[in-house]
Amino acid sequence: MVYRKRRGMTLPYLTTSVDPIEAEFRSTPEDFQVEEVPSYPPSGTGDHIFAFIEKRELTTKEAVRALCESVGADPKAAGWAGLKDRHAITRQWISVWGTTPEALTDAKVAGIRVLEAAPHSQKLRTGHLEANRFHIVLRQMDPSRIEDLRRVLEEIETRGLPNYYGEQRFGREGDNAERALRWVLGEARAPQSGFQRKLQMSALQSQLFNRCVAERVQTSTLGQIFEGDVVKKHHSGGLFTATDLQETQARADAWELSPTGPMFGAKMRWPEGEARLREEALLREVGLTLEQLGKWKRVAPGTRRFARIPVPQIGVTVSDNTVDLDFTLPPGSYATILVREILKRDAHPPKTG
Repeated sequence: MVYRKRRGMTLPYLTTSVDPIEAEFRSTPEDFQVEEVPSYPPSGTGDHIFAFIEKRELTTKEAVRALCESVGADPKAAGWAGLKDRHAITRQWISVWGTTPEALTDAKVAGIRVLEAAPHSQKLRTGHLEANRFHIVLRQMDPSRIEDLRRVLEEIETRGLPNYYGEQRFGREGDNAERALRWVLGEARAPQSGFQRKLQMSALQSQLFNRCVAERVQTSTLGQIFEGDVVKKHHSGGLFTATDLQETQARADAWELSPTGPMFGAKMRWPEGEARLREEALLREVGLTLEQLGKWKRVAPGTRRFARIPVPQIGVTVSDNTVDLDFTLPPGSYATILVREILKRDAHPPKTG
């Protein structure tokens, strides 16, 4: 295996009381497995076919295209709830229009198995996902560090995991955010491709969000509620502005809700008071204004994102110098961020070459 040369992240760690734990990560695709927990099952009737697939060493888009072509369906009419890693074994739902459940289950495509297929009335849309279940294998770990590993995981279970965007969010070379900043500031031309504009702008939003979360990690305030914060309910996703700090903090301590960070954009909900001033200062640090962001509202309308996420009941199985981890994360959160807390470094996905 060789590794892509990619810029590493310089974000602070939550579990600084524990020294780096050396281990091999992603030695094989089997070492990183993810399975979607769907928001709803297929209805059993309709023109779209929901298929639960297992893919290996393929991106979601590559797998969907190959499967559609094998059954004579149009890949452009297909859908999925989320994009999954190439360098892994992943199980996820997709939807295909213009075929039958039998054709999909009988399809023979390298790297893909169709585990289940059933009709549904509508196309599967991005975000129609309850959670992702992960199975991670860490190899060649010094058995004397197992108790340190448990300390890291216990701290994450108690305090939550910083909801950083993983490095794969920032492009192969890790420079998509910098590219977007240049054209938003008028120092370069924006890409002609709408897809590339959105990709690069989302990287810029994500980089600024990570800086906001990093400040909370550095100041040990990841789960602390400040007056004026926009907080979000974990169950319903509802947003509100924190005014009664004692009551809101108690609900945060009970994991009913958490503070959010900014995904800057013209339609983003702003916090109030000092909390807003902190986020405005973050924009000024990179030379951005609200007016400049407003020009790109169709590419990046803006939203709020949890600053931390709950990771309860992390399963740990130890066999000699190999450790298996099992845990569940909300959609859009990165398992590599949890592994990063253990290794105290970024774990790059390997590729053959």
